[in-house]
Amino acid sequence: MRRLSLIAAAVAVLAGCSMAPKYERPAAPVSSTFPTGGVYATQPAAADAGAHSANGVAAAEIGWRDFFVDARLQRLIDIALRNNRDLRTSVLNIQAAQAQYRIVRSELFPTISAQADQSKQRTPRNLSFFDRTISNTYSVGLNASWELDLFGRVQSLKDQALAQYFSTGYARKAFEISLVSQVASQYLQVLQADDLLQVTEQTLKTTQESYNIVKLQFDNGAASELDLSQAQTVVETAAANLQAQQRARAQAVNALALLIGEPIPDDLPAGMPLNEQDLLTDIPAGLPSDLLTRRPDIMEAEQNLLAANANIGAARAAFFPSISLTGSFGTLSPTLGGLFKPGSAAWSFAPTITLPIFQGGQNQANLDLANIQKNIQIAAYEKAIQSAFRDVADGLAARGTYDQQIQALERDTAAEQRRLDLSTMRYKQGVDSYLNVLTAQQDLYSVQQTLITVRTERLANLVNLYQALGGGWIEHTGDQPRPADAPAAPADVGAASTPQVASAAAAG
Repeated sequence: MRRLSLIAAAVAVLAGCSMAPKYERPAAPVSSTFPTGGVYATQPAAADAGAHSANGVAAAEIGWRDFFVDARLQRLIDIALRNNRDLRTSVLNIQAAQAQYRIVRSELFPTISAQADQSKQRTPRNLSFFDRTISNTYSVGLNASWELDLFGRVQSLKDQALAQYFSTGYARKAFEISLVSQVASQYLQVLQADDLLQVTEQTLKTTQESYNIVKLQFDNGAASELDLSQAQTVVETAAANLQAQQRARAQAVNALALLIGEPIPDDLPAGMPLNEQDLLTDIPAGLPSDLLTRRPDIMEAEQNLLAANANIGAARAAFFPSISLTGSFGTLSPTLGGLFKPGSAAWSFAPTITLPIFQGGQNQANLDLANIQKNIQIAAYEKAIQSAFRDVADGLAARGTYDQQIQALERDTAAEQRRLDLSTMRYKQGVDSYLNVLTAQQDLYSVQQTLITVRTERLANLVNLYQALGGGWIEHTGDQPRPADAPAAPADVGAASTPQVASAAAAG
């Protein structure tokens, strides 16, 4: 008994071993701070934001309902989180990864099965004893088998599956954050189309009135055919743009419907126009190192790296012997009624040890492949950090320039409007040709469209910066962040349960 106890203790110690290399997080291949100076030096301060300010709170801690104040947009985001089919797929991927983890983890434990068997056999008479050519055998018992994971092969595979499960959770989190951003950006595209349509309709109305005046003058001999053709050119250009913009708006609405997973509801609350969207402009950027814990795509890449690291342990363990224990215990009898009589007990115990000797280099190739896959994941992890750094840096560069650009375009629009008024007045007084009026109309129309486009780009940049800094996962500021595998909404029936996996990870 003492010897068996020592053997059992040794097996338990060895079973807890792992041949995976010690994991060390790669150094971040980016600067320790975001760029400063130049276009980065004019970032909006909290004082400039007025009542709607981030107040120094990091993006990951700001709820999307507090970042987006438009009630119509908030409703669309809420619908998207419940209905978007790609989000449902990502939740199902989590469940699949969780099931795969449980499958691999089950190999750490013995398997026990009950079995009842009956066999009948005929033996030739010249080979039988006592002329008994027909024999029956009945058995009932338990079968058990267990692979002793002395070198951590199964443990490493379990760690790999667990890391892959966590990776799918972070991938889902990254997609949900991206979905919030996509819905907001597409909503801004619809508002941009509305403003462009409004400007085009107003331009078409103005140019049509001008054309009617020139047509009347032409009919009375007071205007030339050149003036009439020039006036018609502006009208037809605006009419063509109107059709293109109506088409663009319809397609923008269709894209928004795809994102939210259903047709745009008729009962949406009233929205805010493009120029009144009050997004947070003063969210602090923090440090690049903060992105490691705030960007789920970076955490997803690190979990993939951990999975590749664990796979090396399984590849190393394949070089060592594997030991399996199989056994059975039950009763055996030539008659059904004698199965449970005294003396019918039967058992067997068959330990097996397998030592790889020659496999044509397969194990070495598997180990080489595992190391290469780890290097691939290291490169992917570093690329994720670099991409995140660029996303934030680009957003900061844009945030530092859009306000001044819009102010300049607003002044330009006012100047073009004044120029058109003066040109029209001078033409009516016979001082100038109609060409000056035509040019002023075209230039005003162009700068009005540019102003709307830049306003949309500014808002879209604020949305993208919010996403780049890890914002969009929680609904309200101050909410406790959900686990990455938590269901997004009640519609996600059957989503993976975090406590089950957490307890499984602790037990494993």
